[in-house]
Amino acid sequence: MLQHPENKYRPFPPIDLADRRWPSRTINEAPVWLTTDLRDGNQALFEPMNATRKLRLFEELVHLGFKEIEVGFPAASQTDFDVVRCLIDERRVPRDVTPMVMTQLREDLIEKTVRSVAGAQRVIIHLYNAIAPLWRRVVFGLSVAEVEQLVAHHVRFLREQVAQYPQTEWLLQYSPETFCMAELEVSLRICNTAIRCWDAGPSRPIIINLPTTVEVATPNVFADQVEWMNDRLERREHVVLSVHPHNDRGTGVACAEQALLAGAQRVEGCLFGNGERSGNLDLVTLALNLYTQGVHPRLDFSDIAAVARVVEQSTALPIHPRHPYVGDLVFTAFSGSHQDAIAKGFAAQAADALWAVPYLPIDPRDLGRTYDSIVRVNGQSGKGGIAFLLHRDHGVTMPRRMQIEFSAIVQQLADASEAELTSEEVGELFESTYLAPARAGGALAYSSHRLLEIEGQPGIEIELQLPDGTRHRLRGIGNTPVDAAVNALDMPLRIDSVENGSLEGGRQDRDDDGATLAVVEGSWHGVAGSHFGAGRHPDMITASVQAVLSLAARFSRTTE
Repeated sequence: MLQHPENKYRPFPPIDLADRRWPSRTINEAPVWLTTDLRDGNQALFEPMNATRKLRLFEELVHLGFKEIEVGFPAASQTDFDVVRCLIDERRVPRDVTPMVMTQLREDLIEKTVRSVAGAQRVIIHLYNAIAPLWRRVVFGLSVAEVEQLVAHHVRFLREQVAQYPQTEWLLQYSPETFCMAELEVSLRICNTAIRCWDAGPSRPIIINLPTTVEVATPNVFADQVEWMNDRLERREHVVLSVHPHNDRGTGVACAEQALLAGAQRVEGCLFGNGERSGNLDLVTLALNLYTQGVHPRLDFSDIAAVARVVEQSTALPIHPRHPYVGDLVFTAFSGSHQDAIAKGFAAQAADALWAVPYLPIDPRDLGRTYDSIVRVNGQSGKGGIAFLLHRDHGVTMPRRMQIEFSAIVQQLADASEAELTSEEVGELFESTYLAPARAGGALAYSSHRLLEIEGQPGIEIELQLPDGTRHRLRGIGNTPVDAAVNALDMPLRIDSVENGSLEGGRQDRDDDGATLAVVEGSWHGVAGSHFGAGRHPDMITASVQAVLSLAARFSRTTE
Protein backbone atom coordinates (compact mmCIF):
# COMPACT_ATOMS: atom_id res chain seq x y z
CA MET A 1 0.00 0.00 0.00
CA LEU A 2 1.30 3.45 -0.89
CA GLN A 3 2.26 5.60 2.06
CA HIS A 4 0.93 8.69 0.31
CA PRO A 5 -1.80 7.62 -2.13
CA GLU A 6 -2.79 11.25 -2.65
CA ASN A 7 0.34 11.56 -4.78
CA LYS A 8 -1.39 9.45 -7.44
CA TYR A 9 -3.85 12.26 -8.19
CA ARG A 10 -3.66 15.72 -9.67
CA PRO A 11 -6.09 18.53 -8.81
CA PHE A 12 -8.29 19.73 -11.64
CA PRO A 13 -6.90 22.99 -12.99
CA PRO A 14 -8.92 26.15 -12.24
CA ILE A 15 -10.70 28.02 -15.01
CA ASP A 16 -9.26 31.37 -16.05
CA LEU A 17 -12.44 33.42 -15.76
CA ALA A 18 -11.52 36.66 -14.09
CA ASP A 19 -14.81 38.40 -14.89
CA ARG A 20 -17.13 35.60 -13.73
CA ARG A 21 -20.63 36.87 -12.99
CA TRP A 22 -22.45 33.83 -11.66
CA PRO A 23 -21.47 34.21 -7.94
CA SER A 24 -23.53 37.40 -7.63
CA ARG A 25 -26.68 36.03 -9.28
CA THR A 26 -29.77 34.40 -7.79
CA ILE A 27 -32.15 31.82 -9.24
CA ASN A 28 -35.51 33.46 -9.84
CA GLU A 29 -37.30 30.89 -11.98
CA ALA A 30 -37.41 27.16 -12.47
CA PRO A 31 -35.34 25.59 -15.26
CA VAL A 32 -36.62 23.36 -18.02
CA TRP A 33 -36.66 19.88 -16.49
CA LEU A 34 -35.62 16.70 -18.30
CA THR A 35 -36.04 13.47 -16.38
CA THR A 36 -33.85 10.60 -17.49
CA ASP A 37 -35.22 8.03 -15.03
CA LEU A 38 -36.32 5.78 -17.89
CA ARG A 39 -32.91 5.86 -19.58
CA ASP A 40 -29.94 6.89 -17.44
CA GLY A 41 -31.69 5.82 -14.26
CA ASN A 42 -32.81 2.54 -15.80
CA GLN A 43 -29.35 1.48 -16.95
CA ALA A 44 -28.08 1.92 -13.38
CA LEU A 45 -30.41 -0.75 -11.94
CA PHE A 46 -29.45 -4.27 -10.90
CA GLU A 47 -32.39 -5.41 -12.99
CA PRO A 48 -33.56 -2.94 -15.65
CA MET A 49 -37.25 -2.11 -15.68
CA ASN A 50 -39.57 -4.17 -17.81
CA ALA A 51 -42.13 -2.56 -20.08
CA THR A 52 -44.87 -2.50 -17.43
CA ARG A 53 -42.69 -0.75 -14.85
CA LYS A 54 -41.36 1.73 -17.41
CA LEU A 55 -44.84 2.69 -18.56
CA ARG A 56 -46.02 3.10 -14.96
CA LEU A 57 -43.09 5.35 -14.16
CA PHE A 58 -43.67 7.35 -17.36
CA GLU A 59 -47.24 8.03 -16.22
CA GLU A 60 -45.97 9.19 -12.82
CA LEU A 61 -43.45 11.54 -14.44
CA VAL A 62 -46.20 13.08 -16.55
CA HIS A 63 -48.38 13.42 -13.45
CA LEU A 64 -45.58 15.28 -11.64
CA GLY A 65 -45.44 17.85 -14.42
CA PHE A 66 -42.33 16.94 -16.43
CA LYS A 67 -42.58 18.27 -19.98
CA GLU A 68 -39.44 16.58 -21.32
CA ILE A 69 -38.84 12.90 -20.59
CA GLU A 70 -35.96 10.78 -21.88
CA VAL A 71 -37.83 7.57 -22.58
CA GLY A 72 -34.99 5.27 -23.53
CA PHE A 73 -32.15 4.07 -25.74
CA PRO A 74 -34.26 2.29 -28.38
CA ALA A 75 -31.36 1.38 -30.67
CA ALA A 76 -29.61 -0.51 -27.87
CA SER A 77 -32.58 -2.23 -26.21
CA GLN A 78 -35.56 -4.02 -27.72
CA THR A 79 -37.53 -3.32 -24.54
CA ASP A 80 -36.82 0.39 -24.93
CA PHE A 81 -37.77 0.27 -28.62
CA ASP A 82 -41.05 -1.46 -27.85
CA VAL A 83 -41.88 0.93 -25.00
CA VAL A 84 -41.20 3.97 -27.19
CA ARG A 85 -43.38 2.60 -29.97
CA CYS A 86 -46.12 1.79 -27.44
CA LEU A 87 -46.06 5.38 -26.13
CA ILE A 88 -46.42 6.75 -29.66
CA ASP A 89 -48.73 4.20 -31.26
CA GLU A 90 -51.12 4.20 -28.29
CA ARG A 91 -50.95 8.00 -28.01
CA ARG A 92 -49.82 7.92 -24.39
CA VAL A 93 -47.67 11.04 -24.72
CA PRO A 94 -49.65 14.20 -23.87
CA ARG A 95 -49.44 17.02 -26.40
CA ASP A 96 -47.45 19.22 -24.03
CA VAL A 97 -44.85 16.51 -23.27
CA THR A 98 -41.81 15.92 -25.49
CA PRO A 99 -40.13 12.50 -25.37
CA MET A 100 -36.38 12.23 -25.89
CA VAL A 101 -34.43 9.22 -27.19
CA MET A 102 -30.68 8.77 -27.05
CA THR A 103 -28.15 7.23 -29.41
CA GLN A 104 -24.45 7.13 -30.10
CA LEU A 105 -22.82 8.45 -33.26
CA ARG A 106 -23.41 5.49 -35.56
CA GLU A 107 -25.51 5.59 -38.69
CA ASP A 108 -27.32 2.30 -38.04
CA LEU A 109 -28.17 3.33 -34.47
CA ILE A 110 -29.37 6.76 -35.57
CA GLU A 111 -31.57 5.26 -38.28
CA LYS A 112 -33.18 2.81 -35.81
CA THR A 113 -33.63 5.58 -33.24
CA VAL A 114 -35.50 7.76 -35.73
CA ARG A 115 -37.73 4.83 -36.68
CA SER A 116 -38.55 4.22 -33.03
CA VAL A 117 -40.15 7.67 -32.66
CA ALA A 118 -41.49 8.25 -36.18
CA GLY A 119 -45.03 9.57 -36.05
CA ALA A 120 -44.66 11.42 -32.77
CA GLN A 121 -45.79 15.02 -32.58
CA ARG A 122 -42.49 16.38 -31.27
CA VAL A 123 -39.28 14.53 -30.41
CA ILE A 124 -35.78 15.27 -29.13
CA ILE A 125 -33.02 13.11 -30.62
CA HIS A 126 -30.07 13.02 -28.25
CA LEU A 127 -26.66 12.45 -29.87
CA TYR A 128 -23.56 12.12 -27.73
CA ASN A 129 -19.90 11.18 -27.83
CA ALA A 130 -17.00 11.48 -25.40
CA ILE A 131 -14.53 14.28 -26.18
CA ALA A 132 -12.14 14.50 -23.19
CA PRO A 133 -8.41 13.87 -23.75
CA LEU A 134 -8.36 10.59 -21.83
CA TRP A 135 -11.15 9.17 -23.98
CA ARG A 136 -9.70 10.54 -27.21
CA ARG A 137 -6.32 9.00 -26.41
CA VAL A 138 -7.15 5.75 -24.59
CA VAL A 139 -10.64 4.71 -25.69
CA PHE A 140 -11.01 5.92 -29.29
CA GLY A 141 -7.58 6.87 -30.52
CA LEU A 142 -8.92 9.98 -32.28
CA SER A 143 -7.58 13.49 -32.72
CA VAL A 144 -9.70 16.56 -32.01
CA ALA A 145 -10.19 17.08 -35.74
CA GLU A 146 -11.37 13.49 -36.16
CA VAL A 147 -13.83 13.85 -33.29
CA GLU A 148 -15.14 17.04 -34.88
CA GLN A 149 -15.59 15.28 -38.24
CA LEU A 150 -17.43 12.45 -36.50
CA VAL A 151 -19.91 14.87 -34.96
CA ALA A 152 -20.41 16.82 -38.20
CA HIS A 153 -21.05 13.69 -40.24
CA HIS A 154 -23.61 12.19 -37.88
CA VAL A 155 -25.52 15.42 -37.26
CA ARG A 156 -25.88 15.80 -41.05
CA PHE A 157 -26.93 12.16 -41.30
CA LEU A 158 -29.59 12.74 -38.63
CA ARG A 159 -30.92 15.72 -40.63
CA GLU A 160 -31.31 13.46 -43.66
CA GLN A 161 -33.14 10.81 -41.65
CA VAL A 162 -35.64 13.11 -39.94
CA ALA A 163 -36.42 14.88 -43.24
CA GLN A 164 -38.31 11.70 -44.18
CA TYR A 165 -40.87 12.39 -41.43
CA PRO A 166 -41.99 16.02 -41.89
CA GLN A 167 -45.12 15.47 -39.76
CA THR A 168 -42.89 15.33 -36.66
CA GLU A 169 -41.13 18.33 -35.13
CA TRP A 170 -37.52 17.27 -34.57
CA LEU A 171 -35.11 18.78 -32.07
CA LEU A 172 -31.47 17.89 -31.69
CA GLN A 173 -29.74 17.57 -28.34
CA TYR A 174 -26.01 17.23 -28.54
CA SER A 175 -23.94 16.24 -25.49
CA PRO A 176 -20.15 16.55 -25.51
CA GLU A 177 -19.82 13.62 -23.13
CA THR A 178 -17.06 14.02 -20.51
CA PHE A 179 -17.37 17.79 -20.98
CA CYS A 180 -16.24 18.53 -17.42
CA MET A 181 -12.84 16.90 -18.15
CA ALA A 182 -12.32 18.35 -21.61
CA GLU A 183 -10.47 21.47 -22.73
CA LEU A 184 -12.97 24.30 -23.03
CA GLU A 185 -11.67 25.29 -26.47
CA VAL A 186 -12.26 21.74 -27.70
CA SER A 187 -15.77 21.61 -26.18
CA LEU A 188 -16.66 24.93 -27.81
CA ARG A 189 -15.28 23.88 -31.20
CA ILE A 190 -17.23 20.63 -31.28
CA CYS A 191 -20.49 22.12 -29.90
CA ASN A 192 -20.35 24.92 -32.49
CA THR A 193 -19.85 22.29 -35.19
CA ALA A 194 -23.05 20.55 -34.06
CA ILE A 195 -24.89 23.90 -34.04
CA ARG A 196 -23.79 24.72 -37.59
CA CYS A 197 -24.46 21.26 -39.01
CA TRP A 198 -27.94 21.22 -37.51
CA ASP A 199 -28.37 24.75 -38.86
CA ALA A 200 -29.85 25.99 -35.61
CA GLY A 201 -32.21 28.89 -36.09
CA PRO A 202 -35.63 30.30 -35.21
CA SER A 203 -37.46 27.14 -36.35
CA ARG A 204 -34.60 24.73 -35.61
CA PRO A 205 -33.56 25.11 -31.95
CA ILE A 206 -30.82 22.94 -30.55
CA ILE A 207 -30.07 21.78 -27.01
CA ILE A 208 -26.41 21.79 -26.02
CA ASN A 209 -26.15 19.59 -22.95
CA LEU A 210 -23.00 19.84 -20.80
CA PRO A 211 -22.53 16.81 -18.52
CA THR A 212 -20.35 16.25 -15.51
CA THR A 213 -20.00 12.68 -16.73
CA VAL A 214 -17.71 11.96 -13.77
CA GLU A 215 -17.32 14.75 -11.22
CA VAL A 216 -13.68 15.81 -11.06
CA ALA A 217 -13.80 19.29 -9.53
CA THR A 218 -15.74 21.47 -7.13
CA PRO A 219 -19.10 22.90 -8.26
CA ASN A 220 -17.68 26.40 -8.73
CA VAL A 221 -15.29 25.06 -11.37
CA PHE A 222 -18.22 23.55 -13.28
CA ALA A 223 -20.06 26.87 -13.02
CA ASP A 224 -17.03 28.61 -14.51
CA GLN A 225 -17.01 26.10 -17.37
CA VAL A 226 -20.71 26.65 -18.03
CA GLU A 227 -20.40 30.45 -17.97
CA TRP A 228 -17.39 30.29 -20.31
CA MET A 229 -19.42 28.22 -22.80
CA ASN A 230 -22.54 30.35 -22.35
CA ASP A 231 -20.60 33.45 -23.41
CA ARG A 232 -19.05 31.88 -26.51
CA LEU A 233 -21.52 29.47 -28.13
CA GLU A 234 -22.57 30.43 -31.65
CA ARG A 235 -26.21 31.30 -32.37
CA ARG A 236 -26.76 31.47 -28.62
CA GLU A 237 -30.34 32.78 -28.96
CA HIS A 238 -31.28 29.50 -30.68
CA VAL A 239 -29.48 27.29 -28.15
CA VAL A 240 -31.04 25.86 -25.00
CA LEU A 241 -28.09 25.41 -22.65
CA SER A 242 -28.55 22.30 -20.52
CA VAL A 243 -26.51 20.50 -17.85
CA HIS A 244 -26.42 16.87 -16.78
CA PRO A 245 -24.62 16.59 -13.40
CA HIS A 246 -23.58 13.31 -11.87
CA ASN A 247 -22.83 12.91 -8.19
CA ASP A 248 -19.41 11.24 -7.87
CA ARG A 249 -18.18 13.90 -5.43
CA GLY A 250 -21.60 14.18 -3.77
CA THR A 251 -22.16 17.65 -5.21
CA GLY A 252 -24.57 17.00 -8.08
CA VAL A 253 -27.23 19.36 -6.72
CA ALA A 254 -24.69 22.09 -6.02
CA CYS A 255 -23.31 21.73 -9.56
CA ALA A 256 -26.80 22.16 -11.01
CA GLU A 257 -27.63 25.18 -8.84
CA GLN A 258 -24.40 26.96 -9.69
CA ALA A 259 -24.73 26.04 -13.37
CA LEU A 260 -28.14 27.73 -13.41
CA LEU A 261 -26.49 30.84 -12.00
CA ALA A 262 -23.90 30.58 -14.77
CA GLY A 263 -26.44 30.60 -17.62
CA ALA A 264 -27.83 27.08 -17.90
CA GLN A 265 -31.54 27.02 -18.76
CA ARG A 266 -32.27 23.31 -18.44
CA VAL A 267 -31.25 20.45 -16.15
CA GLU A 268 -31.26 16.68 -16.55
CA GLY A 269 -31.45 14.18 -13.72
CA CYS A 270 -33.47 11.49 -11.96
CA LEU A 271 -35.99 11.38 -9.15
CA PHE A 272 -34.18 11.04 -5.83
CA GLY A 273 -30.80 10.97 -7.61
CA ASN A 274 -30.90 7.47 -9.08
CA GLY A 275 -28.15 6.81 -11.62
CA GLU A 276 -24.85 5.10 -12.25
CA ARG A 277 -22.12 5.05 -9.60
CA SER A 278 -23.11 7.69 -7.04
CA GLY A 279 -26.13 8.71 -9.06
CA ASN A 280 -27.40 11.57 -11.18
CA LEU A 281 -28.61 14.99 -10.18
CA ASP A 282 -31.47 14.58 -7.69
CA LEU A 283 -34.31 16.45 -9.39
CA VAL A 284 -36.55 16.34 -6.32
CA THR A 285 -33.94 17.93 -4.08
CA LEU A 286 -33.15 20.63 -6.63
CA ALA A 287 -36.83 21.39 -7.21
CA LEU A 288 -37.68 21.63 -3.52
CA ASN A 289 -34.56 23.69 -2.82
CA LEU A 290 -36.07 26.22 -5.23
CA TYR A 291 -39.41 25.91 -3.46
CA THR A 292 -37.88 26.84 -0.10
CA GLN A 293 -36.46 30.00 -1.71
CA GLY A 294 -39.86 31.17 -2.91
CA VAL A 295 -39.46 29.89 -6.48
CA HIS A 296 -42.16 27.51 -7.74
CA PRO A 297 -40.41 24.56 -9.41
CA ARG A 298 -43.33 23.89 -11.80
CA LEU A 299 -43.35 20.30 -10.59
CA ASP A 300 -45.86 18.76 -8.19
CA PHE A 301 -44.40 17.03 -5.14
CA SER A 302 -47.42 17.68 -2.92
CA ASP A 303 -47.64 13.93 -2.17
CA ILE A 304 -43.98 13.04 -2.02
CA ALA A 305 -44.54 9.76 -0.20
CA ALA A 306 -46.65 8.48 -3.10
CA VAL A 307 -43.89 9.46 -5.55
CA ALA A 308 -41.38 7.57 -3.43
CA ARG A 309 -43.53 4.43 -3.49
CA VAL A 310 -43.79 4.49 -7.29
CA VAL A 311 -40.04 5.02 -7.69
CA GLU A 312 -39.15 2.26 -5.22
CA GLN A 313 -41.52 -0.15 -6.95
CA SER A 314 -40.18 0.77 -10.39
CA THR A 315 -36.48 0.66 -9.54
CA ALA A 316 -36.45 -1.92 -6.72
CA LEU A 317 -34.12 0.48 -4.89
CA PRO A 318 -34.94 1.75 -1.37
CA ILE A 319 -34.84 5.44 -0.53
CA HIS A 320 -32.53 6.25 2.38
CA PRO A 321 -34.36 7.38 5.56
CA ARG A 322 -32.17 10.51 5.66
CA HIS A 323 -32.71 11.42 2.00
CA PRO A 324 -33.53 15.15 1.68
CA TYR A 325 -37.25 15.97 1.84
CA VAL A 326 -38.51 12.39 1.31
CA GLY A 327 -36.64 10.16 3.79
CA ASP A 328 -38.65 8.77 6.67
CA LEU A 329 -36.49 10.60 9.23
CA VAL A 330 -35.71 13.94 7.55
CA PHE A 331 -38.44 15.76 9.46
CA THR A 332 -37.72 13.91 12.71
CA ALA A 333 -35.83 15.31 15.70
CA PHE A 334 -34.51 13.12 18.52
CA SER A 335 -32.16 15.72 20.00
CA GLY A 336 -33.61 17.49 23.00
CA SER A 337 -32.44 20.97 21.97
CA HIS A 338 -33.82 20.49 18.45
CA GLN A 339 -37.14 19.27 19.81
CA ASP A 340 -37.43 22.25 22.12
CA ALA A 341 -36.72 24.69 19.27
CA ILE A 342 -39.21 22.98 16.95
CA ALA A 343 -41.92 22.99 19.62
CA LYS A 344 -41.42 26.70 20.24
CA GLY A 345 -41.42 27.34 16.50
CA PHE A 346 -44.77 25.63 16.05
CA ALA A 347 -46.20 27.57 18.96
CA ALA A 348 -45.11 30.86 17.38
CA GLN A 349 -45.98 30.00 13.76
CA ALA A 350 -49.01 31.89 12.50
CA ALA A 351 -51.15 30.15 9.90
CA ASP A 352 -50.84 32.92 7.31
CA ALA A 353 -47.24 33.93 8.00
CA LEU A 354 -44.00 33.07 6.23
CA TRP A 355 -42.76 29.66 7.31
CA ALA A 356 -40.27 30.01 10.17
CA VAL A 357 -39.91 26.86 12.27
CA PRO A 358 -36.39 25.98 13.49
CA TYR A 359 -34.80 22.92 11.83
CA LEU A 360 -37.63 22.58 9.31
CA PRO A 361 -36.68 24.37 6.07
CA ILE A 362 -40.01 23.42 4.49
CA ASP A 363 -43.49 22.79 5.89
CA PRO A 364 -43.94 18.99 5.74
CA ARG A 365 -47.61 19.52 4.87
CA ASP A 366 -46.57 21.10 1.57
CA LEU A 367 -45.19 17.68 0.64
CA GLY A 368 -48.25 15.78 1.80
CA ARG A 369 -46.55 14.69 5.01
CA THR A 370 -47.90 15.07 8.54
CA TYR A 371 -46.35 16.40 11.72
CA ASP A 372 -46.65 13.00 13.40
CA SER A 373 -42.98 12.03 13.10
CA ILE A 374 -41.37 15.44 13.56
CA VAL A 375 -40.56 14.79 17.23
CA ARG A 376 -39.71 11.27 18.32
CA VAL A 377 -38.43 10.14 21.68
CA ASN A 378 -35.36 8.15 22.63
CA GLY A 379 -32.60 8.50 25.22
CA GLN A 380 -31.36 11.69 23.53
CA SER A 381 -34.68 13.49 23.72
CA GLY A 382 -35.32 16.53 25.87
CA LYS A 383 -38.17 18.08 27.76
CA GLY A 384 -39.28 20.29 24.88
CA GLY A 385 -39.86 17.40 22.51
CA ILE A 386 -41.63 15.29 25.09
CA ALA A 387 -43.86 18.21 26.05
CA PHE A 388 -44.57 18.81 22.35
CA LEU A 389 -45.76 15.21 21.86
CA LEU A 390 -47.95 15.26 24.97
CA HIS A 391 -49.56 18.51 23.93
CA ARG A 392 -50.01 17.61 20.25
CA ASP A 393 -51.20 14.04 20.66
CA HIS A 394 -52.73 13.95 24.14
CA GLY A 395 -53.80 17.53 24.87
CA VAL A 396 -51.54 17.74 27.93
CA THR A 397 -49.78 21.03 28.69
CA MET A 398 -47.16 20.63 31.42
CA PRO A 399 -45.59 23.42 33.47
CA ARG A 400 -41.92 23.89 32.65
CA ARG A 401 -40.65 22.37 35.91
CA MET A 402 -42.89 19.37 35.38
CA GLN A 403 -41.40 18.99 31.89
CA ILE A 404 -37.97 18.66 33.50
CA GLU A 405 -39.17 16.00 35.93
CA PHE A 406 -41.09 13.97 33.34
CA SER A 407 -38.32 14.11 30.72
CA ALA A 408 -35.98 12.42 33.20
CA ILE A 409 -38.57 9.68 33.73
CA VAL A 410 -38.97 9.23 29.96
CA GLN A 411 -35.22 9.11 29.38
CA GLN A 412 -34.80 6.54 32.12
CA LEU A 413 -37.31 4.27 30.39
CA ALA A 414 -35.79 4.90 26.94
CA ASP A 415 -32.30 4.09 28.20
CA ALA A 416 -33.53 0.93 29.90
CA SER A 417 -35.36 -0.28 26.79
CA GLU A 418 -32.58 0.89 24.42
CA ALA A 419 -35.31 1.78 21.95
CA GLU A 420 -37.37 4.63 20.68
CA LEU A 421 -40.60 5.38 22.56
CA THR A 422 -43.75 6.05 20.57
CA SER A 423 -46.06 8.94 21.33
CA GLU A 424 -48.57 6.42 22.67
CA GLU A 425 -45.95 5.01 25.04
CA VAL A 426 -45.08 8.50 26.27
CA GLY A 427 -48.76 9.17 26.90
CA GLU A 428 -49.12 5.90 28.80
CA LEU A 429 -46.05 6.75 30.90
CA PHE A 430 -47.60 10.11 31.81
CA GLU A 431 -50.79 8.33 32.83
CA SER A 432 -49.00 5.75 34.97
CA THR A 433 -46.73 8.34 36.60
CA TYR A 434 -49.18 11.14 37.41
CA LEU A 435 -52.76 9.92 37.04
CA ALA A 436 -52.78 6.25 38.05
CA PRO A 437 -51.74 6.78 41.71
CA ALA A 438 -55.11 8.42 42.43
CA ARG A 439 -57.19 5.92 40.47
CA ALA A 440 -58.62 2.50 41.24
CA GLY A 441 -55.86 0.21 42.44
CA GLY A 442 -53.63 3.12 43.40
CA ALA A 443 -52.23 3.76 46.84
CA LEU A 444 -54.65 6.67 47.43
CA ALA A 445 -57.40 5.89 44.96
CA TYR A 446 -60.04 8.61 44.74
CA SER A 447 -63.67 7.51 45.01
CA SER A 448 -65.59 10.73 45.72
CA HIS A 449 -65.59 13.93 47.74
CA ARG A 450 -67.94 16.57 49.04
CA LEU A 451 -67.37 20.10 50.27
CA LEU A 452 -68.80 20.96 53.65
CA GLU A 453 -68.33 23.04 56.77
CA ILE A 454 -66.37 21.56 59.63
CA GLU A 455 -66.67 23.46 62.90
CA GLY A 456 -67.73 26.51 60.96
CA GLN A 457 -64.82 26.43 58.55
CA PRO A 458 -64.71 25.37 54.91
CA GLY A 459 -63.67 21.77 54.58
CA ILE A 460 -63.76 18.61 52.52
CA GLU A 461 -64.63 14.97 53.00
CA ILE A 462 -62.75 12.59 50.71
CA GLU A 463 -63.69 8.96 50.24
CA LEU A 464 -60.82 6.69 49.24
CA GLN A 465 -61.03 3.18 47.85
CA LEU A 466 -58.30 1.11 49.47
CA PRO A 467 -56.50 -1.68 47.61
CA ASP A 468 -58.45 -4.32 49.59
CA GLY A 469 -61.74 -2.85 48.31
CA THR A 470 -62.79 -1.15 51.52
CA ARG A 471 -63.68 2.56 51.68
CA HIS A 472 -62.07 5.09 53.94
CA ARG A 473 -63.19 8.66 54.62
CA LEU A 474 -60.91 11.55 55.46
CA ARG A 475 -61.86 15.05 56.57
CA GLY A 476 -59.88 18.26 56.54
CA ILE A 477 -60.36 22.01 56.65
CA GLY A 478 -58.70 24.73 54.59
CA ASN A 479 -59.31 27.95 52.72
CA THR A 480 -59.32 26.09 49.40
CA PRO A 481 -60.30 22.53 48.45
CA VAL A 482 -56.61 21.82 47.78
CA ASP A 483 -55.57 23.05 51.26
CA ALA A 484 -58.41 21.09 52.82
CA ALA A 485 -57.41 17.92 50.93
CA VAL A 486 -53.80 18.23 52.13
CA ASN A 487 -54.95 18.66 55.72
CA ALA A 488 -57.31 15.70 55.39
CA LEU A 489 -54.40 13.45 54.42
CA ASP A 490 -52.47 14.40 57.58
CA MET A 491 -49.14 13.84 55.81
CA PRO A 492 -45.94 15.95 55.78
CA LEU A 493 -46.99 17.32 52.39
CA ARG A 494 -46.84 20.96 51.29
CA ILE A 495 -48.39 22.25 48.05
CA ASP A 496 -46.35 24.96 46.38
CA SER A 497 -48.36 25.60 43.21
CA VAL A 498 -51.59 24.58 41.50
CA GLU A 499 -52.32 24.90 37.76
CA ASN A 500 -55.52 24.03 35.96
CA GLY A 501 -56.01 23.80 32.20
CA SER A 502 -58.31 22.22 29.64
CA LEU A 503 -57.33 19.03 27.80
CA GLU A 504 -57.98 20.36 24.31
CA GLY A 505 -56.58 19.33 20.95
CA GLY A 506 -54.50 16.23 20.56
CA ARG A 507 -55.80 13.08 18.94
CA GLN A 508 -59.39 13.12 17.75
CA ASP A 509 -60.15 9.73 19.26
CA ARG A 510 -59.68 10.90 22.87
CA ASP A 511 -62.88 10.85 24.93
CA ASP A 512 -61.78 13.49 27.48
CA ASP A 513 -61.40 16.51 25.22
CA GLY A 514 -62.30 19.62 27.23
CA ALA A 515 -61.76 17.97 30.64
CA THR A 516 -59.62 19.75 33.23
CA LEU A 517 -56.08 18.69 33.88
CA ALA A 518 -55.00 19.84 37.34
CA VAL A 519 -51.29 19.84 38.14
CA VAL A 520 -49.89 20.41 41.63
CA GLU A 521 -46.27 20.82 42.66
CA GLY A 522 -45.32 20.07 46.23
CA SER A 523 -42.66 18.99 48.67
CA TRP A 524 -42.44 16.42 51.45
CA HIS A 525 -40.82 17.06 54.80
CA GLY A 526 -37.42 15.39 54.88
CA VAL A 527 -37.28 14.77 51.09
CA ALA A 528 -35.13 17.02 48.92
CA GLY A 529 -36.74 18.69 45.95
CA SER A 530 -40.29 18.89 44.74
CA HIS A 531 -42.50 16.55 42.69
CA PHE A 532 -45.70 16.78 40.71
CA GLY A 533 -49.10 15.16 40.81
CA ALA A 534 -51.93 15.41 38.29
CA GLY A 535 -55.65 14.76 38.10
CA ARG A 536 -58.02 14.69 35.14
CA HIS A 537 -61.76 15.20 35.41
CA PRO A 538 -64.54 17.35 33.87
CA ASP A 539 -64.91 19.05 37.27
CA MET A 540 -61.97 21.30 38.17
CA ILE A 541 -62.17 20.70 41.95
CA THR A 542 -62.32 16.94 41.49
CA ALA A 543 -59.28 17.09 39.22
CA SER A 544 -57.42 19.17 41.82
CA VAL A 545 -58.22 16.73 44.64
CA GLN A 546 -57.04 13.83 42.48
CA ALA A 547 -53.82 15.72 41.77
CA VAL A 548 -53.15 16.10 45.52
CA LEU A 549 -53.78 12.39 46.08
CA SER A 550 -51.49 11.53 43.16
CA LEU A 551 -48.67 13.64 44.57
CA ALA A 552 -49.10 12.20 48.06
CA ALA A 553 -49.03 8.66 46.68
CA ARG A 554 -45.85 9.39 44.69
CA PHE A 555 -44.09 10.80 47.76
CA SER A 556 -45.31 7.91 49.90
CA ARG A 557 -43.67 5.43 47.52
CA THR A 558 -40.34 7.24 47.63
CA THR A 559 -40.26 7.38 51.46
CA GLU A 560 -41.23 3.78 52.10
